[in-house]
Amino acid sequence: MSENKYVYFFGGGEADGRTGLKNLLGGKGANLAEMTNLGINVPPGFTITTEVCTLYYENDENYPKNLDQQVKEALERLEELMGQEFGDVEDPLLVSVRSGARESMPGMMDTVLNLGLNDQTVNGLTKKTGNERFAYDSYRRFVQMYGNVVLGIDGSEFEEIIEAKKEEYGAEVDTDLDVKALKELVKEFKKHIKELTGLDFPEDPKEQLWKAITAVFGSWNNERAISYRNLNDIPHHWGTAVNVQTMVYGNMGEDCGTGVAFTRNPSTGEKKYYGEYLKNAQGEDVVSGVRTPKDIQELKNDMPQAYRQLVEIFEKLEQHYKDVQDVEFTIQQGELYMLQTRTGKRTAKAAIKIAVDMVDEGLIDKETAVMRVDPKKLDQLLHKRIDPDAEVDLLATGLDASPGAASGEVIFDSDEAAERGNEGEKVILVRTETSPEDIHGMAAAQGILTSRGGMTSHAAVVARGMGKPAVAGCEAISVDYEKEEFTVDGRIIKKGECITIDGGNGEVYYGEAPTIDPELDKNFEKLMKWADNFRKINVRTNADTPADAKKAVEYGAEGIGLTRTEHMFFAEDRLPIVQDMILATDTETRKKALDKLLPMQKEDFKGIFEAMGERPVTIRLLDPPLHEFLPDHGELLVEVTELRIKGNNPEKLKEKEKMLKEVERLEEVNPMLGHRGCRLGISYPEIYEMQVKAIFEAAGELALEGKKVSPEVMIPLVSDIAELKITKNSALKAAQTVLDKLGVELNYTIGTMIELPRACITADEIAEEAEFFSFGTNDLTQTAYGFSRDDAEGKFLAKYIEDNVFENNPFQVLDQDGVGKLMKIAVDKGRQTKENLKIGICGEHGGEPSSVKFCHRVGLNYVSCSPFRVPLARLAAAQAQIEDQA
Repeated sequence: MSENKYVYFFGGGEADGRTGLKNLLGGKGANLAEMTNLGINVPPGFTITTEVCTLYYENDENYPKNLDQQVKEALERLEELMGQEFGDVEDPLLVSVRSGARESMPGMMDTVLNLGLNDQTVNGLTKKTGNERFAYDSYRRFVQMYGNVVLGIDGSEFEEIIEAKKEEYGAEVDTDLDVKALKELVKEFKKHIKELTGLDFPEDPKEQLWKAITAVFGSWNNERAISYRNLNDIPHHWGTAVNVQTMVYGNMGEDCGTGVAFTRNPSTGEKKYYGEYLKNAQGEDVVSGVRTPKDIQELKNDMPQAYRQLVEIFEKLEQHYKDVQDVEFTIQQGELYMLQTRTGKRTAKAAIKIAVDMVDEGLIDKETAVMRVDPKKLDQLLHKRIDPDAEVDLLATGLDASPGAASGEVIFDSDEAAERGNEGEKVILVRTETSPEDIHGMAAAQGILTSRGGMTSHAAVVARGMGKPAVAGCEAISVDYEKEEFTVDGRIIKKGECITIDGGNGEVYYGEAPTIDPELDKNFEKLMKWADNFRKINVRTNADTPADAKKAVEYGAEGIGLTRTEHMFFAEDRLPIVQDMILATDTETRKKALDKLLPMQKEDFKGIFEAMGERPVTIRLLDPPLHEFLPDHGELLVEVTELRIKGNNPEKLKEKEKMLKEVERLEEVNPMLGHRGCRLGISYPEIYEMQVKAIFEAAGELALEGKKVSPEVMIPLVSDIAELKITKNSALKAAQTVLDKLGVELNYTIGTMIELPRACITADEIAEEAEFFSFGTNDLTQTAYGFSRDDAEGKFLAKYIEDNVFENNPFQVLDQDGVGKLMKIAVDKGRQTKENLKIGICGEHGGEPSSVKFCHRVGLNYVSCSPFRVPLARLAAAQAQIEDQA
């Protein structure tokens, strides 16, 4: 049996790999191979597969057999191709060691450059290039990176040594340091490493290589990489590849440079080359924010031949991949080398424009365009922006790194931003520049502001990926971490003060600036029309007010799948009446209170019906337990005790004691499984009777005005057909009474929520009475798992996800293996009884893309979600249909 192939070579115009091997070679390795096969100038090298990473962790951090031999053979092949030897003191072959997962994880894992340098080979590099400063600059960078990445020393410690050296030599920037200073830095770095680790810096290039490979594999499970995967739903078992590639240098002089670019603008989608570069620099200088780079358009003046070559490659890559490419390049003594290409991350606005434009250009078809846009990213389009008519206090302007407006208190520390943001506070993370270690703070903040860095800096790329507003490279502000403040034009803004950033135009304002809702453009409308033409499943909304209903219609909702009547009871003018109803000791008194509520409920329903027009409206009858409308037991007990002690208000004491007694009577050990839903409707039929009358008075009056309405009455928490029979018959009687009185005929249906496991298992029986089903997946998830959402999310769910017990929070992403199977049983059984039974979903999962796709697969007629998630559901439903046809 042939041995497993763990190492894939690329170089000399041919490669072992290709794009189709992305899962094995990682995105970077597969695309380096593909570019090599396309005849693009790529520095040769080899890729160690993601399979090795997986095996490494499965085998207690031991490599598989024969890997060392395959790496040795690949290195020898590289030496032969380059005409250099690894470790040769006269003409050393130097390499970079980089990560490369199958999904791009920018900056999350580690890189080592200039590997192979030591006290002997640095002289060979000097002799080869005739540039001693370049050789020692490369050497100090290597020792610094190796110390940080491989030996685990905090990178800031090396930066402090550099800053001290710059001060000693009167240098403003790193490039001002001369050869003497760089040689001293190498010695001081090595001394610092020895002091901290007790080990000498390794001089053997092969030892350097293997330790660097191990460090890069190890970085797959560093804290920032794990956080990034959790945020972006990247499976932890995928692993990363490692790419070992011949070094090329952008820091050898003024005819050299390095840059990062996109074939189209990743923020707006404009068909214009977009990116940045630096002359006489290495790659990390561009993305780290240490130096402010130049716009890619200026390269045509600085290095016209290299720019022309770059434009040709841009066009070649877009035509080949048929998508926007994000590339890294280096120019070494006038010669252009491509170091990477990958599908460019982009904002939702850009994704839509690019998809529509590429259809118009004939590059892709409409199906591909619809599949190109991530439904989750549509949230970005719904971000608020600064009201252009508002009076604002402009502090500074930086780069429009990631769209959207956000306000919050200034915080300078990422840990504090994460802690406070996760507690619900609104904060803006302000940094000189961000690094991968800041990702947890960035995720919890409302937005990010940096004083350094460009459009391809870490802050910009990560914020765009998260959909967070960000302003980068705001050089007018000076950040002081020690004092926890930043200054701008003489003004001091301290920690805790409020600022607003607008990532759409790069502006920073003092205080909380007024915002307005976004407007969706023609490209969005065009893409959504395509999506609507593909999808089979309908999309409704959850709406409790006419304003919500109107907004949902604007976003394409085709009806209401859930109106929660209990939300209307909490209004200030209604709560006392509701409490009177609850406290009533007899049916007659209870009915009097309900009679006061009826006209209020009728007007609620009338407004919603009018907003929806002819579209169907599903109204759920009262669901929560009655004690939720009464004061908190603990607070009430304190109030009663104080009144008893004071003894000066006997009337109020009597009232509060009565309330306390009723609260105690209604209090339940487990209200989630207690006296709620249809159980209330059976115990107190007058409550449901009032609601049904309000529904049909509203609908009937509109019908008399010549308006067509489509009410659907939904009875919650049914577990047995008998419950549905009782409540349905009562509803039918109340509805008919109203319609007879008004003298109108109306088409309507009465159905039930399926939100208990028993209801799923007996769905064939329940379907005998129900005219439609709607899954309430919040309660179905609670009862399937046997835990309450509040307790689970408050106590242990976060740890379950962190420890990979659960891949996702099942209340956010539908548990297809458990809850999903219950749903499938209910669908199949329900349609055994009624072939054309209408079935939908109205839990939060109705707007989560993977859950929507599951609903499509099991044959639901519609999903229902919050108004702002309607576009996500429309797009996800279309993608589900396209995937079915593939």
